[in-house]
Amino acid sequence: MTGRILIADGVPTNRIIMRVKLTAAYYEVLQAASGAEALLAVRREKPDLVLAATDLPDMTGRDFCTRLRAMPDAADTPVILVHPQPDRGQRMRALAAGADDVLARPIDELVLQARLRSLLRARHAEDELRLRDDTRRALGLAEPPAGLEVPARIAIVPVQMDIPLRDGIAAMRSCLPDRFEEMTPEQALHLDAPVPEVFVIVDTGSMSGAGLSLLTQLRTSPDLRQTAIVYVTRADCRQEAASALDLGANDLLVNGFDPEELILRLPKQISRKRTADRLRANMQHGLRAAVTDPLTGLYNRRYALPHLARLSDRAAGQNRPYALLLADLDRFKQINDSHGHATGDAVLTEVARRISENLRVADLVARIGGEEFLVAMPDTGREAALRTAERLRRVIECSTVTLPGDGARIGTTVSIGVALARRGVTERPEALLDRADRALYKAKDAGRNRIALAEDTGWDDAGRAASAAP
Repeated sequence: MTGRILIADGVPTNRIIMRVKLTAAYYEVLQAASGAEALLAVRREKPDLVLAATDLPDMTGRDFCTRLRAMPDAADTPVILVHPQPDRGQRMRALAAGADDVLARPIDELVLQARLRSLLRARHAEDELRLRDDTRRALGLAEPPAGLEVPARIAIVPVQMDIPLRDGIAAMRSCLPDRFEEMTPEQALHLDAPVPEVFVIVDTGSMSGAGLSLLTQLRTSPDLRQTAIVYVTRADCRQEAASALDLGANDLLVNGFDPEELILRLPKQISRKRTADRLRANMQHGLRAAVTDPLTGLYNRRYALPHLARLSDRAAGQNRPYALLLADLDRFKQINDSHGHATGDAVLTEVARRISENLRVADLVARIGGEEFLVAMPDTGREAALRTAERLRRVIECSTVTLPGDGARIGTTVSIGVALARRGVTERPEALLDRADRALYKAKDAGRNRIALAEDTGWDDAGRAASAAP
């Protein structure tokens, strides 16, 4: 994994040694000899991660984190602080100041490299989501309504049931507003909704590989893969610690189950999880908005044409029929001119509802023009397509639409062109759509409120060659 890493250290030897190690791992390395120089480099060079000493010449590591987090364009930049000797109190103060992790010298290179990969992977994923979110907003797609922040559900999962957790969980409950619950690995893997936002896997016992196995299963479960995972292990389990990060753990405690450290780490994991969820939801909302007609709720042309391409490829590959229906409201301009566009919108919405309610689940219905609707019907021969078209024509003709305002009712009719895929011929969806369009004009020319079939293609309802005339 490539990435740009800034090393901030007042000791040249420390910078050189770290630069050699990171360059050998194919990272792009920047260097700074002081906190002020590092902050300037962050502003100008925008590194993906900062690796800073806690004893910078002009400021402490905590001061550096505080200033970095106050920079609008760099507040989310991951920071790992390196301190000269193991010191729990200093680590806690650094985490409270915003550091993502604190490592002691001499640095365990195995754990450091895994930690870098984990933080950069998360940073790149979030950057990609933010880019898509920016694109969505640039297209003018509305922001989905924001939900209220509620306490997170956090599951503490010991892989050995003899690990004492009760007092630690009570301490976390007293300091954080979130809901904590202890559960077994089996319970974690077979949860009903709602799914916890964070799993804390506690693997400090003697069952080798049990915690990593649970982590892997959580990450591969479709329902659980988006949860945040904090992995807790022992200082002497360096290989397990590195493996946990590479397998998808979001955060790591290497000194056992420490409630005080979890109290500092969990809010950041919850915040990142919710940011990622929001960005994914925004992207999905934008995708739906991009392929959906806002008036009727049907798919639009942008979605329908690629769908037809996939349907055509499948039909050709499996020698199966499919049909297109192109329906156009009759004299719709007169409705708009006589009753206003609000009435026209009401008619379109009601017609879309009736069409949707009279089709199979597998059929696609889309609004592809002002008053034009497309129906794509897989595994459909000539007779079934004509029956469906007639049913749609009749249900629209026999119903009326209540007008907005005065409650009056108005009727409407529809003309439908029907086209079937050519038997034994690979045909582009656009060509089939064009044939359906020409059939629609035949129905219009014949007096409207009618159905017209494009030239016969040789498919009957059983998928056999048809000999009967239409």
